[in-house]
Amino acid sequence: MIVVNYIAFILLAIGGLNWGLIGLFNFNLVTAIFGSERNIGSRIIYILVFIAMLWLIFSIIYSNGYILFRNL
Repeated sequence: MIVVNYIAFILLAIGGLNWGLIGLFNFNLVTAIFGSERNIGSRIIYILVFIAMLWLIFSIIYSNGYILFRNL
């Protein structure tokens, strides 16, 4: 579960970077890499970021408010 938390955090960081670039510079990094928003590669990235967000929300609920990044 800890590895999945790292992967989810990285995916959310990528999503946050993309939204920051859209807000500041009107530049969509995902569409710049994969072509267009309707491209299957772009859709997969957006879906993975969405799943990562859901995973971290349920992970926080399941672990009583903590995100586990190492065994204690």
